[in-house]
Amino acid sequence: MTAPALRLSVLDQSPISEGSTGAEALRHSVDLARLADARGYHRYWVAEHHGTPMLASASPEALIGPIAAVTSRMRVGSGGVMLPHYSPLKVAETFSMLSALFPGRIDLGVGRAAGTDPSTTFALQRDRREAVPDDFPDQLEELLDYLGNTMPAAHPFAHLAALPGRPERPDPWLLGSSAQSGIWAAELGLPYAFADFISPTGVEHTARYRSLFTPSPWRQTPEVLVAVWVICAETDAEAERLAASGIMTFKLLRRGQLIAVPPVERALAFLEGERRQHPASLPLATPDRRRIVGSPARVRVGIEDAAREYGASEVMIVTITYDHDARRRSYELIADAFGLPVA
Repeated sequence: MTAPALRLSVLDQSPISEGSTGAEALRHSVDLARLADARGYHRYWVAEHHGTPMLASASPEALIGPIAAVTSRMRVGSGGVMLPHYSPLKVAETFSMLSALFPGRIDLGVGRAAGTDPSTTFALQRDRREAVPDDFPDQLEELLDYLGNTMPAAHPFAHLAALPGRPERPDPWLLGSSAQSGIWAAELGLPYAFADFISPTGVEHTARYRSLFTPSPWRQTPEVLVAVWVICAETDAEAERLAASGIMTFKLLRRGQLIAVPPVERALAFLEGERRQHPASLPLATPDRRRIVGSPARVRVGIEDAAREYGASEVMIVTITYDHDARRRSYELIADAFGLPVA
């Protein structure tokens, strides 16, 4: 028996290039989604980030509808909704409506992280008298009860279970980059998406998730998706050159400096300056973070290696470049390398 084909998907953070605007970045996201749909990608998730000049996707639910409307084959969803900012009922109602409009195609990826800094997190609160409690497990259970129509009759919100989009509903996923998220996903019988591009240490977490998994109405068996950072170009050298823009932004992010995605030449000059200041490290060396960068053949090997390490049936690709056409081309080359079906 042959193994099932590896599914490839897209995680889009709507990167904003230096000299461009957030509005243009969002239009680029819709354009990239059209391309991904035509080139055989399985799903397309949009992220949630706040208060940064680098990423425009602050409200995934506002972007999911337009993307689903201009595509037809892919699943579309959030990667993810940062649940601590919101009422579980509001999230359930929003994604119920999206599911009604695009039946069988909507995913609800849920995360615990803030997606921003503490000050912006506080600004997102409706009540600012004190910080919100850390009650994510309770929030998640309430959300799943709304979606699954399993709210206990004695619950004070039981009368709110009639969501507007029924009988359609989204497919919930739990996102994570730590051990605890995998444990919660296993206990609740949810599919699990691990962010290797944030923390490349998740192999043991996904293994624990599989060992602890409890079947549920959402999944009878464990399902793992891994999201990795990838840039593909015709040659290894060109891909490494394009990667400089993202590497510069993340180096500065760690220093508390938030910038839009810089042009390649400026990023290369910055990294050369870093190399001269710290000659023991190479300009593009990033030992603490997996980056799959190179020609189609090299990238395919890297993606397959990541899937094998995690035991994942699906790899979700995150790509940040200064030039939108280079980002489009990266996804085209990967689709060709894996022989994805063309619409």
